[in-house]
Amino acid sequence: MGIRVIKTAVAAVLAIYMAASIGLNNAISAGLLAVLGVDVTIKRSLLTVAQRLLASLCGLLLAVVLFWLFGFDYWVVGVFVLIAYPILSRIGLRDGIITCTVVVLHLFASRSTDLGLIVNEVMLLVVGLGTAMVVNAVYMPREEGRLASYRSELEEQLSRIFKHMGAHLRRPDTIWDGSELLRAHELIAEGEKLALRVLENRLFHADSYWKNYFRMRGRQLARIEQMLELIALVDQALPQGENVAELFEELSKDVKSFYYTGNVEKRLDAVEREFREMELPRTRQEFEIRAALLGLCRELRAYLERAKREKRKRP
Repeated sequence: MGIRVIKTAVAAVLAIYMAASIGLNNAISAGLLAVLGVDVTIKRSLLTVAQRLLASLCGLLLAVVLFWLFGFDYWVVGVFVLIAYPILSRIGLRDGIITCTVVVLHLFASRSTDLGLIVNEVMLLVVGLGTAMVVNAVYMPREEGRLASYRSELEEQLSRIFKHMGAHLRRPDTIWDGSELLRAHELIAEGEKLALRVLENRLFHADSYWKNYFRMRGRQLARIEQMLELIALVDQALPQGENVAELFEELSKDVKSFYYTGNVEKRLDAVEREFREMELPRTRQEFEIRAALLGLCRELRAYLERAKREKRKRP
C-alpha cells in the first residue's frame, strides 16, 4: 500500500468529519472531493485543487442559469453536460469536470438554486479540496536516497561500457552483448522522472541538481553511442588503438568521480599529438581504422567538454 493511498484515506475521513462538524449538507461528498484532490506531488496537488475549484465554480454558475431558465428536468442535465464539458476542456479545466458534476448534481437533486444551497456546495469544495491539499503537503517521501542509488548504478554501468570499449580496441574480436547500454538508458529515464517529482515537491528553494545530472548523463550517453559506431569500424588492433584504449580505461575510473579530474583530457592531448606526428597510413585498411580512431578521439573530446561544464570542479 503506497503513501498516496494512505494520504487519500486520511484526507477523505478528515474532510467528512470536518464537513459534518460545521453542519454541511451531503458531508460525505467532501470525502469524495478530497479523494479527487490528492495527487502525487505538492505542486501537482495545488494545480489540481485550483483547477477543480475553478471548474466547479464555473459549472455552478452555468447550472444555476440553466435551472432557472428551464427548470429541473432530466434533459437539462444533458444540456449542461453538452455546454459545460467542452468549455471546461477548451479553457484548460478538464481535470475539474468530475468535481463540477458532483456539485451540480447536488443542486439538481435538491431541486433548488437557493443561495444557501450554493454556499453549501462551495463550502464542500473548500473543505474537501482544501483537506486534500493540506494532507498532501504534510508529508512527501524524500527521494534523495533513491536518486543517489540511481546515480551510483548508472556510473557503474558507464564504467563497464568504457571498459568494453577499451577491450574492443585492444582485441577487436571481443564480444559484448550491450546490456550495460540498455540498463543505462533505463536508469537515466527513471532518474529523470524521479528528479522531476522531487522538484514538484519543493515549493521553495528547489535544487535542480538531480534533474541536470540525469539530463547531462543522457546527452553523454548519446555521445557514447556515436563512439560505439566508430569503434565498430575498428576490426584490427593497431598501436594507436592501444593508446585510445588506455583513455577509455582511465575514463572508466573517472566517470565515478564526483568532480571533474581532467586526467583523461591530459592524456587525450598527448594521444592527439601522436596522431599528428606519426607517418601516414600505408594501406587502405590502416587508413580507415586510424580515421575511425581519430574520429573517436574527437567524440571523446566533446564528451569531456560536456563533463567539464556540468561536473563540479575540485575545491
